[in-house]
Amino acid sequence: MSRRVVRQSKFRHVFGQPVKADQMYEDIRVSKVTWDSSFCAVNPKFLAIIVESGGGGAFIVLPLAKTGRVDKNHPLVTGHTAPVLDIDWCPHNDNVIASASEDTTVMVWQIPDYVPVRSITEPVVTLEGHSKRVGIISWHPTARNVLLSAGCDNLVILWNVGTGEMLLALEDMHTDLIYNVGWNRNGSLLVTTCKDKKVRVIDPRKQQVVANNFEEPIALQEMDTSNGVLLPFYDADSSIVYLCGKGDSSIRYFEITDEAPYVHYLNTYSSKEPQRGMGFMPKRGLDVSKCEIARFFKLHERKCEPIVMTVPRKSDLFQDDLYPDTPGPEPALEADEWLSGKDAEPILISLRDGYVPVKNRELKVVKKNILDNRPPPGPRRSHSTSNTDLSVSVPPLPLTGHPRLRATPRHRSRPLLLGVLGWDGGREVTPCMCVSPPLQLPTLDEVLEEIRALKETVQAQEKRISDLEHKLCQFTNGTD
Repeated sequence: MSRRVVRQSKFRHVFGQPVKADQMYEDIRVSKVTWDSSFCAVNPKFLAIIVESGGGGAFIVLPLAKTGRVDKNHPLVTGHTAPVLDIDWCPHNDNVIASASEDTTVMVWQIPDYVPVRSITEPVVTLEGHSKRVGIISWHPTARNVLLSAGCDNLVILWNVGTGEMLLALEDMHTDLIYNVGWNRNGSLLVTTCKDKKVRVIDPRKQQVVANNFEEPIALQEMDTSNGVLLPFYDADSSIVYLCGKGDSSIRYFEITDEAPYVHYLNTYSSKEPQRGMGFMPKRGLDVSKCEIARFFKLHERKCEPIVMTVPRKSDLFQDDLYPDTPGPEPALEADEWLSGKDAEPILISLRDGYVPVKNRELKVVKKNILDNRPPPGPRRSHSTSNTDLSVSVPPLPLTGHPRLRATPRHRSRPLLLGVLGWDGGREVTPCMCVSPPLQLPTLDEVLEEIRALKETVQAQEKRISDLEHKLCQFTNGTD
């Protein structure tokens, strides 16, 4: 008599559970754009959701603690002239998010730690290089400020967000629409899926496809007969892949191993309402005290519902086997180092004491000054007019009773200014040409520094206005 042996796994009993009603995000008009992205991005500080917006594209950013009903006048992030198709938080700065739109541009935004009074309309940098709508964006996992974008022009572009420059353009590699893009762990390779039914592994720095001959899969798992798009989320720390179907009401999860049959079905989380999108929390944003190994943010038509995946354990101690060291927020490389051919593994952090998000770090964009590359000025042409005597006699001006008019060079960009010295004590004064001092243009660094200082002033005043409005509400409600 044979006895069936059950495979041992610490994730066999993982179960999903939605949060209570007061911990959901209510009254959010989730976008109805027909595009196959997740429409949601989340990190340990913020939740971002693409929403309906008139006159262009927008998404809403909420602090994770701001649960309940969202005010209909809550500030949005608006700047695109067409619907937003994809959003992605920077893995190395929790206050920076990128957005891709039908208007063929990619914009990068700095989100303040406080809730702004007005909608955010000015991005930190705008990246323009696609000729058709941009539907996919993905940050590099280890290099600072490196962003990938893929558009309907079958073009993949890598950007240096810190300078606003295009690093690489992967052309003539895809014959049809690109469905999805993903990086490997250290960012040395990327993989794409395409409408031509091919999977390509690409070395972006060599700009060549290193593998695309995938004839037979090592494992094949039949799901269901639904025609909805599957949104895959892979947790490298636990080797679990979660499959969320758009328009479906379930989340299936499988454990991946190195031995046949490689893919092991674990369980399915089911609910009543279908999902329009899904957000996946990074590992450093989970609650380790409750043995939480994953957290999803399920988008309904008018709300966002967090779903917690938990491994049941009796002990309240930190579970080392569930939480190995995970990639932290510090980049391992600079953009120039990665572009030159250097690779590095992610810098890992321990979750034993829980992860505390760092304070707001400003994204500084330093664009190269094209004026520094201009050719040296040639010899000036000699002027036929001398600067020594430019007075011209005219009839007396009837300025009796008027105050004295003085010549002041207000427009320094003009080399010569015409001044009138008015009427003084009955003496006739003639107009004269005055030579302005040499032109002193500010450098680009000085202009950028002044703009940055003005932005800091505006942000500080917005925070002060928000605090005063909060105090006013307390006085109005009689709580103070």
